[in-house]
This record gives sequence, C-alpha cells and structure tokens, in this order.
Amino acid sequence: MDYRNILVIKLSAIGDVIHALPAVHALRQSYPDARITWIVEKPSYDLLNNNPDIDQIMIFEKPKFKTLSGLWHNAPELSRLLKSNRFDLAIDFQGLFKSAAISLLSGTAQRIGYCDMRELSQTISRPICGEHSKGHVVERYLDVIRGLTGRISEIRFPIHITTEEIEQAIKIAQEAGLAAKTPYVILAPGTNWRTKCWPTEHYAALSDQLHQAGFGAVLVGGPGDKPLAQDIQNRSQTKPIDLTGKTSLKQLAYMIKESVAFVGGDTGPMHLSVAVNTPAVALFGPTDPARNGPYYGHNTILRPQRPCINCWRRKCEHICLADIQPQTVFEAVIGLIRND
Repeated sequence: MDYRNILVIKLSAIGDVIHALPAVHALRQSYPDARITWIVEKPSYDLLNNNPDIDQIMIFEKPKFKTLSGLWHNAPELSRLLKSNRFDLAIDFQGLFKSAAISLLSGTAQRIGYCDMRELSQTISRPICGEHSKGHVVERYLDVIRGLTGRISEIRFPIHITTEEIEQAIKIAQEAGLAAKTPYVILAPGTNWRTKCWPTEHYAALSDQLHQAGFGAVLVGGPGDKPLAQDIQNRSQTKPIDLTGKTSLKQLAYMIKESVAFVGGDTGPMHLSVAVNTPAVALFGPTDPARNGPYYGHNTILRPQRPCINCWRRKCEHICLADIQPQTVFEAVIGLIRND
C-alpha cells in the first residue's frame, strides 16, 4: 500500500528514541514522497530536530496527561490536532497505553506496532513480529518496516548536528577546562535505574588512570546527574572535566563523536555513542545487551559474573556492576583506542 501521511509514535526515553531512528530512516527510503510526522516528548525533541527523514515533529506534553482530570481536559484538543493531519498510517514503536491512546486518537484505521507491545496497546495497533522478535530492539523496530515493505536497504542513525551546535559544544567544553586537541574519554555515570549504575568510586579511579595514560576524562549527563559527577570529582586525584547538565543532546552527540571512547551503562548517551560511531565500553548487569546493548560498531560489553544478570530489576540490595573493576574497564578502553 502506498502510504502518503504517516504518524510515528515513539515518545521516550532518549535511548529508545535513538533505537527507532533506523526504522524511520528505512521508512523514508521506502516512502520517499510520504509526509512523516514523529510525536515525541520534549526531552527527546532535540535528537529529531533537522532530521531529513522527518517532515514534522509534534511534542507530546506528558505532564498534561498524568491525571484523569488532565486527560479529560487535554485529550480532545490532542485528538483534534492529530485528526487535522489526516494520517493514513500510525506506527506505535512505544507499545504502551499512552502511545496506544495517541494512535487511537489519530483517527486512522491503519495502526501497527512492534512485537513487544504491552498495556493492551496490542489491541489498538496490530503488532508486526518478524524474525528478530527475540533480538535487538533496533531489529524489532526494523521488522515493522520489513513487514510493510519486505526489505531494508540501509541501516542508519541520522542525527544532524548543525555548525552552530558544534561551535556551542566546543565553547562549553573549553569553558569547562577541556584543552583543545586533548584526546578524551566520555564517562556517563547516570542512568534511570540505580541497578544500572557503575559506582562513582570506580569512575573516579578510572578517571585517574586515564589521566595517567595521557587522556582527558569528561563527565556527561543530565542535570539530575550532577550529584554523581560531583562525587566522582571529589574522589578523583585529578578532577575530570564536568559537562553534566551543560549541553543539549546534539551538543552532547558532538562531544561523544569527537571523543576517543565512551564508558557508561545501559543509558541514552551510550546509545548515542553507537549512533555517532564512537567505540564504547558498555557496562551491563540487570538488562540484556542482546536486546539493549550497542547495536553495531567497535564496542566492548562488560558484565559481572553473577547468576542473576538479566534480572531486569530496577531496585536491588546488590549493585552487581560494582563487581566490574576499574582496571578491567581501563584495559578495555585502551584496547578500543588502540584498535580503532
């Protein structure tokens, strides 16, 4: 079927939005003349801005819909906005109740999604499950496009960083103390689960080892990661550069792109490193790298030797990633740099 006006629903989180980029790029390759609209929550908007695969970005203002009262007052206006676009296909890559509601409110009769849909979203949109239904989430999303078109000609993570964003990123880094032409490693200590965090004392030890080896260490993350960054700096003999909370997502993408390596857990910046082809040392414990790990590129995955890995627990009395020693991570980083 020749779709002309397509709604893509992938609201959050940052890593999940990055995972959906190849599917939307493949969608554009298959339907070059279609109008593609992506609805997303505000924190991830910056990743999609200036993307040539997307004609329109709509912001889903999640705080307005958190209560029954908010839903009652705001759903009619959202429905009017969606229906005014006259979509002939809605693709739900979120697979949750909120995305199912958006798909239904769009008014289109053609609604599809991917194979892991939950919260009854699979009753609103038809799940498309391909041969990668148990594989990496990027491939699960791509299977939806394969179900529409039969093939994928190219897999890309389009993130367009403007000249202005590059200049701003350079200025921010220099003001924070990063000397020009210094080879540096990005450290991303924050995650949205406590169980996915590598201890701050380990990051501090790694930072000192990198400094001794002639590399800068640059801390990144959102404003909520500032306490972690401060603790790492307090524990370090040579304080790493702190860019936590200082960059936009695409300024961060540029800083990661220009680094020699990345270290972090299963979080947005790690997936951003994959998108910009920076080698990553990815630290995994409660989540499964076969599903959520670095999708491609020259990377190293480190995991603790525990029988409970892949537990998918957000809270636990044990922080299993603490078993991964700084020396092990340092050697992995050096190995990536030498082989890059």
